[in-house]
Amino acid sequence: MNRQPSPEAPVTKPSLRLEDQLCFALYSTTLAMNKLYRSVLKELDLTYPQYLVLLVLWERDQRSVTAIGDELFLDSATLTPLLKRMEKAGLLSRVRDVSDERSVIITLTAAGRDMRLRAEQVVLKVFCATGLSPEQVGGIRAQLNNLRGTLLQSS
Repeated sequence: MNRQPSPEAPVTKPSLRLEDQLCFALYSTTLAMNKLYRSVLKELDLTYPQYLVLLVLWERDQRSVTAIGDELFLDSATLTPLLKRMEKAGLLSRVRDVSDERSVIITLTAAGRDMRLRAEQVVLKVFCATGLSPEQVGGIRAQLNNLRGTLLQSS
């Protein structure tokens, strides 16, 4: 889906300056956010991808690997080793679905469920580090979600 500028919009020459690139602004912000999460999650002995898996399972437990991957935009080749490490750490269990042997169901253990209480401080620390209001955070998140949807449709 190529979008052409509207007749009213001025046509400008694309800039190749690094500071003008949306992709670099997103990339460098992601690096900064990951650095922050790495330090905050260290206290919980979690990596950022593990934290994301727990967020998905805290919303709804007993999900298939495919469903988790779809929600996190991760393929099973990336997700499976991560889930195996989390199982070894005692945070979740992986069991083949009896109705479909190809599917693996992921379920939180008691330790995985208990981690939720400890993780509440993560959200607060990250929010405070942004220096933004709840409304600003919500606006940025909505814009990024819209951008992601647009880019996925274009690819």
